[in-house]
Amino acid sequence: MTTISLDSAEPASLDAGAIVIGVVPDGRSGDGALRLHGAEGLDGALNGGLATALTTLGATGKEGEVTKLPTMGALPAGVVVAVGLGEDPDAEALRRAAGAGVRALAGTAKVGLALPASSAEEVEAVALGGLLGAYSFGTYRTGERKEPVAELVVLTAAGDAGRASLERARTLAESVTLVRDLVNTPPSDLTPEDLSGVAERVASDNGLDIEILDEKELVEAGFGGITGVGQGSANPPRLVRLAYSHPEASKTLALVGKGITFDSGGLSLKPADSMDWMKSDMGGAAAVLGALAAIARLRPKVNVIGYLALAENMPSGTAQRPSDVLRVYGGKTVEVLNTDAEGRLVMADALVRSGEDDPDLLVDVATLTGAQLVALGTRTTGVMANDDEVREKVVAAAGRAGEPSWGMPLPPELRKGLDSAVADIANISGERWGGMLTAGVFLKEFVPDGVRWAHLDIAGPAFNKGEPYGYTPKGGTGAATRTLVQIAEDLAAGVL
Repeated sequence: MTTISLDSAEPASLDAGAIVIGVVPDGRSGDGALRLHGAEGLDGALNGGLATALTTLGATGKEGEVTKLPTMGALPAGVVVAVGLGEDPDAEALRRAAGAGVRALAGTAKVGLALPASSAEEVEAVALGGLLGAYSFGTYRTGERKEPVAELVVLTAAGDAGRASLERARTLAESVTLVRDLVNTPPSDLTPEDLSGVAERVASDNGLDIEILDEKELVEAGFGGITGVGQGSANPPRLVRLAYSHPEASKTLALVGKGITFDSGGLSLKPADSMDWMKSDMGGAAAVLGALAAIARLRPKVNVIGYLALAENMPSGTAQRPSDVLRVYGGKTVEVLNTDAEGRLVMADALVRSGEDDPDLLVDVATLTGAQLVALGTRTTGVMANDDEVREKVVAAAGRAGEPSWGMPLPPELRKGLDSAVADIANISGERWGGMLTAGVFLKEFVPDGVRWAHLDIAGPAFNKGEPYGYTPKGGTGAATRTLVQIAEDLAAGVL
């Protein structure tokens, strides 16, 4: 992974391959001019012409815009990369600017980040954005390629507070990198058993307790949702339980992640163009695993239990059929009207099981519905809850973590559409409208009584099929990992 450090040197004196700076529109001039933001000293080192040269090259200061300018030997760094911060940059603008600048410098050995970093919050934002922007998944490439930036240096005078922020950024980046790598791994190399093996290594490395139930134990214990979904695959299902504890904790957070390592749709087969990215359908479980790894290192004063509900949804002679009835953990029966609505079935088992941990807050995360993309697009997580205050506080936590989300309702009238003639509930509604909300209503049926609960639908945000942007690469994004860490810290602090 890319290394990162702090340095109090002036940008003009740093010996590096390139320097990343921030620029903003100069609203005072009214003529489209730019001004430097965070590395003003560079302008003097380049005879006062840097901002003018960037404007001449077409730079406007618009957020995410990247402009490269050779220094022609005037600085130890050979290139200045100016990234637009927008008119009123916040921490997320800094993260994205650092990421965009570092992505544009792939193949460079050492890069200085001379973005605004005078406070601990700014140091963390710049460091995290830079590390996430340096991400590259090259496991399966055999030819030559541009290597990611090897070394990053954040230029700041923040001192001890800056060093603590740097370590936090490193921890979060390593956890998000783990999640991205898992989501990007081909499903042939990441079966439920494989993913449970990764969880074992993460638990061992971070001092987490772990319990793994195999297919026989799942049947014996009555986890009918997970076993029903997994019964059509040659790769049997698993349920992983991870636990972090703090000796001074007074509250417990339970996290549940959907872990469908490949989703063909089962006998309700998906069309081909909807299937090629379904290796990402375990993004929720990966986010829970990544979050637990970060939480174990950050040590918030809260107990955290994580469940990874793992199965592969495949069509075969042993696969579950539309009209089958499953008995999930705890005894409630579900009529399976569509085998492609499988995520909610494995989640139901884990949600019920989480009640045995007596959590103060239960949060689940899942690439659950295509309707999430229809409603909110590819970058915004849908947040639903059985408590309005919890929903709004989870949205706020996601915002502070830098992950866009939007609170959505759980209209009670949608429950009737899930009525079944033969079972307690059906897994889909006869109505096509409000599919994301209906899935949330289904999950709510399995939330333990009296437990505050929030549901995060990350179907779009978990996998970027488009071009990279900011610190977000093409492919697995690591969505929700940072949000879950922030939720744990908020619960420990009494905010949630």
